[in-house]
Amino acid sequence: MARVPCDLRFLLIPAAFMFIYIQMRLFQTQSQYADRLSSALESENHCTSQLRSLIDQVSTKQSRILALEDLKNRQDQQLVQLKDLVHTFESKGIAKLTEGGQVPLAAVVIMACSRADYLERTVNSVLKYQSPIASKYPLFISQDGSNQAVKSKSLTYTQLTYMQHLDFEPVITERPGELIAYYKIARHYKWALDQLFYKHKFSRVIILEDDMEIAPDFFDYFEAAARLMDRDETIMAASSWNDNGQKQFVHDPYALYRSDFFPGLGWMLKRSTWDELSPKWPKAYPYIRLSISMAMENHKGRQFVRPEVCRTYNFGEHGSSLGQFFSQYLEPIKLNDVKVDWNAMDLGYLTEGNYTKYFSGLVRQARPIQGSDLVLKAQNINGDVRIRYEDQAEFERIAGEFGIFEEWKDGVPRTAYKGIVVFRIQTTRRVFLIGPDSVMQLGIRKS
Repeated sequence: MARVPCDLRFLLIPAAFMFIYIQMRLFQTQSQYADRLSSALESENHCTSQLRSLIDQVSTKQSRILALEDLKNRQDQQLVQLKDLVHTFESKGIAKLTEGGQVPLAAVVIMACSRADYLERTVNSVLKYQSPIASKYPLFISQDGSNQAVKSKSLTYTQLTYMQHLDFEPVITERPGELIAYYKIARHYKWALDQLFYKHKFSRVIILEDDMEIAPDFFDYFEAAARLMDRDETIMAASSWNDNGQKQFVHDPYALYRSDFFPGLGWMLKRSTWDELSPKWPKAYPYIRLSISMAMENHKGRQFVRPEVCRTYNFGEHGSSLGQFFSQYLEPIKLNDVKVDWNAMDLGYLTEGNYTKYFSGLVRQARPIQGSDLVLKAQNINGDVRIRYEDQAEFERIAGEFGIFEEWKDGVPRTAYKGIVVFRIQTTRRVFLIGPDSVMQLGIRKS
């Protein structure tokens, strides 16, 4: 029995080694967990730091947002005050311009933007003939934007009312490459015409641009045109412009024509027509779209009246159209210098029921020519001539030979009436360029 303790001592040695091994493993495991815990704590501290940084950034941005909202509110208040001030100026100006109780025949608005020198020349030209009859034709300047030179120049005139169109909405073009300026022009026109027709209740408006001079009989012409438009609802607008009004292509200051192409550049519109146009006013290119969308798609037999000799002269070499056509077509325009007594003129031939007969009679009397050397042939014939064209390409070729506008807009040659373009050659003689559909519409022989 005395050997048992000795055997136990041998067993204690491996047990001690086992215990030591287990302790070492436990220590190693605890060290690994401690390292992981330290790494986790470090990651947590980093995340906490990043979170605090993000919170600081959000707080900073919120402060900026609040500051911007405060700035916007102040600007909105300033805009309201500015509109109230403009309204006050308009009210005082209109009261002064219409004093005496006479109902105006038409408001005259000069559309302006950023050309103060051009505007001054235009206003001086208009006032020269408008001042004696100011109560019949109240004068306005409508400025698009905030060009200070234009605004300051406008406010120096006591004879007119100043309006300002402030448009902060961004422009999104419908097609790549389109000029933003044309979209802004369209918005400005709609705003100004809405103001004059609906806010100020004028029955007619004459629209000018800030790069125009007017003829001595400008207002008498539009007074006669107003009577004609009241008499004939098929006349959408009256214009003072002829695209082929260059000195070499005009002669008769008394001659007027109907046209399917909208001439623009000094024109008069009735409120009843604007009631139709305003809801569908185009986003851009108001002149082109007006002539096509209204005069063609929904034209109901309606056309425009234009003179042979222009009653406006466009001197705007620099503008949104970038001087397009200026030297060739605009600079040589003849501005009428004859004082026509329009009150004594019978314009009944321009009404829908009479004009087709009148105009087709002129065309029938013209001598037909064809072939080559058309200009030479026309010059050597004593009297009016007519020339047929079969398509746009042929029209452009013939127009190029004579030097008139070759351009078409959506299937309509400039100045055309039922496909016929008329101009003078060597003063008195007319040249009629006749389209393929004109024969059927006017009953003209194919010779």
